[in-house]
Amino acid sequence: MSGPRQCPDCGSCDVVEDAHYSQDQLVCTACGFILTEGLLTTTQAEEGFQQAVKFSESTGERESTSKCKLRGIKRVRDVCRVLRLPDSFTDTAVSYYEQAFNHPNYHFITTQKKEAVMGCCVYITCRQHQWPLTMATICTLLYTKKEIFASIYPDVVQTLKLNVPLLSLCDLVKSHCTSFKLFQNSSSAPTGYVEDLNKVLERALQTVELASETWLVTGRHPIPIVTAAAYVSWQSLQPSTRLSCTFVRFCKLSDVDLPPPSKKRLKEFHEIFLKLANQLPWLKMLSLNKNTVVRHLGDILKHRAYLLRQALAATETVNMSTDSETHSTTGKASRSTQFLPPCITNPQKRSYRMAFPPGPQNLTGEEDISDSEIEQYLRTPSEIEEFKHALAQVPSV
Repeated sequence: MSGPRQCPDCGSCDVVEDAHYSQDQLVCTACGFILTEGLLTTTQAEEGFQQAVKFSESTGERESTSKCKLRGIKRVRDVCRVLRLPDSFTDTAVSYYEQAFNHPNYHFITTQKKEAVMGCCVYITCRQHQWPLTMATICTLLYTKKEIFASIYPDVVQTLKLNVPLLSLCDLVKSHCTSFKLFQNSSSAPTGYVEDLNKVLERALQTVELASETWLVTGRHPIPIVTAAAYVSWQSLQPSTRLSCTFVRFCKLSDVDLPPPSKKRLKEFHEIFLKLANQLPWLKMLSLNKNTVVRHLGDILKHRAYLLRQALAATETVNMSTDSETHSTTGKASRSTQFLPPCITNPQKRSYRMAFPPGPQNLTGEEDISDSEIEQYLRTPSEIEEFKHALAQVPSV
């Protein structure tokens, strides 16, 4: 007597007989896998000859979804459920994932990149529907490295030929600030550290706009800028109790990551605040530093248009006087600038190779030059022809 039947797909022993179109079939009740198919006839001629045809052959081809694809679709739906996205968003993200799954470019990639592709489908859907969402949030949900996600995202957009609108910086500020625990009435925060989200958002948006007007945003990653703007905005609302809180502690209490460039962006913010604070009449008599200038951030943001004009006008006056003085003495002018892109004010030092190694060199000018070295100096076909012509005229020794 044969033993109990076992499902080859899931290993369950719950196999029952089920009548499908008057044909008995063995079906696994755990996963729905069909162990044996019934026999169907499709045409009247086949019935006349009493020829049995399998159900899969009668329909041409039985479509089946692989386990990997089902697992990926379930993962995409889970991410959408955690983000509380509408059902229409979920259906769009799943359709994008199915297109990416069937594309040959993503058949032989690592598991981490496949996870990133799932996150890209959700992220693209949110971007297309103007739903504020950051890459960092997707990477946190999928436990994916940000570098991998950033590298695979443009490839997915190009491969699937999708139109993704640009994300507004204001929407990004709102989305990123909502993840800070100190702006969510957290009971575990120290006294005086919890702040209203709307107040922080209003001041952080103004701070980011000021950074954009002073070239601090151009060519930069937005998350470190938004994090630094949220920190100085939070400090300026109650400076007496919050100036002693460091940037690192603020991020720990808010339960957000501190990107490495954030401290540099914070330093640049303080430098801009000090330049603009010097143009306010009631602050000229004070000796401000990077800590005390945050107390007056509200006044700086309120009058930022006037302060920017005054700072530029003062710079032009200094440059004109400097030009006249240096022209009369040396003929060279050293101009001062108020606001320039960081790549110009602080250029990165590049390493240049020396033409000759250090130390004394005994060069007489009679050294032989190898053919490979000569070929490196030949760039155009005309130069090569001239070189061959010169070689032909030289008599052979």
